[in-house]
Amino acid sequence: MPDAKDADPVREAAQAILEAALPAVPFDGWTDAVIREAAETAGVDRHRAKLAFPRGGVDLAMFHHREGDRMLAEELAAADLTGMRLREKVAHGVRRRLEIAEERREAVRRAAGLFALPIYGADGARLIWETADVIWTGVGDSSDDLNWYTKRAILSGVISATTLFWLGDESDGRADSWRFLDRRIEGVMRFEKLKAAVNANPLGKMMMRGPNWLASRIRKPGGGAAKDAPSDLPGGA
Repeated sequence: MPDAKDADPVREAAQAILEAALPAVPFDGWTDAVIREAAETAGVDRHRAKLAFPRGGVDLAMFHHREGDRMLAEELAAADLTGMRLREKVAHGVRRRLEIAEERREAVRRAAGLFALPIYGADGARLIWETADVIWTGVGDSSDDLNWYTKRAILSGVISATTLFWLGDESDGRADSWRFLDRRIEGVMRFEKLKAAVNANPLGKMMMRGPNWLASRIRKPGGGAAKDAPSDLPGGA
């Protein structure tokens, strides 16, 4: 599957197929048939379409999700968030990710159904992890120990729950979704305070020394593999 950051012929073909497929996805889902029809519409030959999406519809759905993450990463990198508290920055990142997907909400709904299937559950978990990483990185997270993983794991849960709520939200401006998100973020911040208290306590700090060391030995953030989900979490390598 093409990397969303690489401008190459395969990625260009993937983008053309995605744009041609999106009008059909809400009705037909993320399927191989949709890819074939979209490739024909976009003028992409079937061999290049296969290179772009070797597993078919699930790869197309993943490419769509990662395109949204790419847009969010670029937006957060350019944004001035200096006047916001951490909880506000994180909430802003989650909200903007959903707002980016607003025009394609029905396509997201079909993707949620696809990734709910056991065969694609790990793919869906990996995508949510990647979104959480985009948000934490975008708001300036510099943790380099067990916190790097726990922050992304916890935020993955917030993103999943908020996305499901958002998919069923018919309130004006999705206001109910943003209130739901604020409540979930409050839970994250309480956990962060608890972790800080544990690490500040001499006994707690001693107890966390082992897990922190293990996390740093497995995949230390900043290395090539650090941006992947750890292998013992859903969606890990």
